[in-house]
Amino acid sequence: MRYGEGLLEEIRRRTDLVQLVGRRVKLVRKGRVMWGCCPFHAEKSPSFKVENERRTYKCFGCGKGGDCFRWLTETEGMSFPEAVEKLAAEAGVELPRWSPEDEAREQKKKSLYDIVELAARFYEAQLMAPEGRPARDYLKGRGLDGAAARQFRLGYAPPSSGMAGGQALVAHLTGHNVTRDDMIAAGLARPAEEGRPMRDFFFNRVMFTITDSRGRPIAFGGRALEADAKPKYINTGETVLFSKGHNLYNFPTARAAAIKTGTIILAEGYMDVIALVRAGFSHAVAPLGTALTEDQLGLLWRTAPEPILAFDGDAAGLKAAHRAAHLALPHLKPGHSLRFAFLPPGEDPDSFLAANGSGAMQMLLEAAIPLSQLLWRAETEGKDFSTPERRAGLEQALGALVGQIGDTKVADYYRRGFDQMIFENFKRRSARPGQDGARSAFRPQPFRGRGAPLRPQPGTAEAVSPGVQSSALVRKGVAGARQAKETELGRLLAAEPQLALWEGETLAGLDVADPSLDRLRHELLNLAASGSSLEKVGVQTHFARKGMAELLARFAGAAADDAHASFQRAAFDLRQLVGGESGQSADARRLLERRKALSQNPHPGNQRPDDGRGNI
Repeated sequence: MRYGEGLLEEIRRRTDLVQLVGRRVKLVRKGRVMWGCCPFHAEKSPSFKVENERRTYKCFGCGKGGDCFRWLTETEGMSFPEAVEKLAAEAGVELPRWSPEDEAREQKKKSLYDIVELAARFYEAQLMAPEGRPARDYLKGRGLDGAAARQFRLGYAPPSSGMAGGQALVAHLTGHNVTRDDMIAAGLARPAEEGRPMRDFFFNRVMFTITDSRGRPIAFGGRALEADAKPKYINTGETVLFSKGHNLYNFPTARAAAIKTGTIILAEGYMDVIALVRAGFSHAVAPLGTALTEDQLGLLWRTAPEPILAFDGDAAGLKAAHRAAHLALPHLKPGHSLRFAFLPPGEDPDSFLAANGSGAMQMLLEAAIPLSQLLWRAETEGKDFSTPERRAGLEQALGALVGQIGDTKVADYYRRGFDQMIFENFKRRSARPGQDGARSAFRPQPFRGRGAPLRPQPGTAEAVSPGVQSSALVRKGVAGARQAKETELGRLLAAEPQLALWEGETLAGLDVADPSLDRLRHELLNLAASGSSLEKVGVQTHFARKGMAELLARFAGAAADDAHASFQRAAFDLRQLVGGESGQSADARRLLERRKALSQNPHPGNQRPDDGRGNI
């Protein structure tokens, strides 16, 4: 440990915690204590307390609390040593000097920061010079102007040919008295080898400046301008300042924005982040040429409890999502997890935003699925569980995933959640009356929250990726999509009236705008509550007697192969469009209560089959 407890206590004593916290939170005095709305979770009434006497803060809503050092690590994503250095400087506390070796290393790092800053300015100047036209044309083609270039400190590395002969940056740094050893140590130049002189590390590339958590340039990413260049993207190699597995692109800006939004978005690349930030999603970051690492995951979680990982909806994107999910499992803890949003295949955030706008992207992010649902989908989608052995294998695979979770309470909730999914998909369906269990009971339907299927079975008309579905809903418009979904529900109920028995609670809870569907729902729930069996022929006769035959005729259509799965899917989609489950009418609640009462004390008529004449 670099700092003794006495020194840390002195920094705490000299730090005005109320003033420090007050930079981000509006505090109101009540007695000797300051109160405000917690910055770590959404709340309307203050439950966040700050006390200078105790030198601590505490939220009684979410449980977050700590001292001045914890405040900086939690709100600004600083490491503990960074927080100590910042507060010591503000409080006027002199930190102990290191050994001569420590001092030498620190001075070396400071000089490297200055050198990388010189390189960043050189690349920026080259972008605006006449020779930077190819890079400017590329950026314009991606919708970026001079303001964007300045905002993200974009630049241009000259080609290896020409007057500089591949030593343009080397010559520039030499003119600023930078030694060749320091250029190599900063990752800006390649050493001389095999008769070739020392030369620049980057050639003919658009340059992206990478910064540390304080916003200081520490490295670069370069995108090749030549179509056949390999690789397309390269980063600075490992240096004293930079390790690509420990940093995230745009992290300083995203960390500040995440405090306001409550989450942080992980995209796949530089251009994805730039497109998101320019569309208003400033809380976006990206890894640096690697898959997500444990250190990067730690940075995300220090910033927000549930980061959203936004991936392309193709096979590579799914693979990256699954890798991230497995990486996170051992580190899950109460309140900390991941969510996943998938773009339509063939699109990235840049192209999706250009075609659909920020509103569509916001809808896609809000529909992000939780980690547990992604794991379920990975284990079930496209697989056949028609035999007991395969279903047992699924349970074993899910159990192995749970076994990777280090926190026992989180693991227990995952275990119970997976058990419920297995019950919903297999055991409950096999017990439903009027179905061929061997044919329909063992079709796994991956779930996407609230027990609804994640996506339709392959081969159906709706079997498209979540990203495509989100994009289609955006283009069609919420009103039109809602009308289409309610029509689909009406057709399912008309073709399989017994859904009002088997899915009564879900049906009663739907917020329905179509008066015809609401009337159909009410009548079917009424029949279900009266103990009728709801056989199709009997229901048709009943509606005809009441002069409601046209109601069934309006929703006439072909029966679905799996009415239960189709109903659950449509109900979930409708809830997503409406934004809740608050539309349950008083009549629906009353009929549902009647049905529950009948299930506890069955009426003989509840088991009575249709008499063949349509009487129910």
